[in-house]
Amino acid sequence: MRDVTSILPLHVDGVCFAAAGRNLVDAASFSVPPGGLTVLLGPNGAGKSLMLRLCHGLLRPSAGAVRWASGAGGRAKRHAMVFQKPIMLRRSVEANIAHALAAAGHSGPERRSRGREALARFGLSDRATQAARLLSGGEQQRLAIARAWALRPELLFLDEPTSQLDPAATRQIEELLAGLVAEGITVMMSTHDLGQARRLADRVLFLHRGRLIEDAPAESFFAGPRAAEARAFLAGELIW
Repeated sequence: MRDVTSILPLHVDGVCFAAAGRNLVDAASFSVPPGGLTVLLGPNGAGKSLMLRLCHGLLRPSAGAVRWASGAGGRAKRHAMVFQKPIMLRRSVEANIAHALAAAGHSGPERRSRGREALARFGLSDRATQAARLLSGGEQQRLAIARAWALRPELLFLDEPTSQLDPAATRQIEELLAGLVAEGITVMMSTHDLGQARRLADRVLFLHRGRLIEDAPAESFFAGPRAAEARAFLAGELIW
């Protein structure tokens, strides 16, 4: 998917985010190169969701900077985000996708073409005219990902995408995410599911108390993390 307008790598340089006098993200620095799936791990309150929102531009850092390659992120927003609880508009499944494409400036014929393609790609063609809010939880999450995919993102952010789903729906979403990575889409997601992280991650960013304390290939992280907090987390111990 990379071309001359590529927005990657993404660089996070000393990013902090403060609220109510507390630093919730503290001097985080890392880069996201093209390709693969990066998982954000850490206990509740570690700052995983905040980090995704800061990278996507929904929040502005209190200090530090989020930079895209050659400033491309400012010219063409080729990144999208899917939330833990999918946001469904009060309209049909196909109209949810069309609305996102219209907001991104795509023409009517292109909206229809991309919409049909997204519905087919994510197994939702037979639900096209159904009210999106009447879909099952797993179908709503598939629609949220399909809607993001239709925008042709180079980088896709996902916040706990399967936390509210049953095992069958979770397996479907994991298969879809693996397919997106195989297509060349870079994925960055948070999860509390260690099994899921082991199955999907190419790289792990481990956060604790708003600090990035480990950045490692998934294989070496799960074989033996360097940080004591990460070792305790993998062992199922409570860390504060």
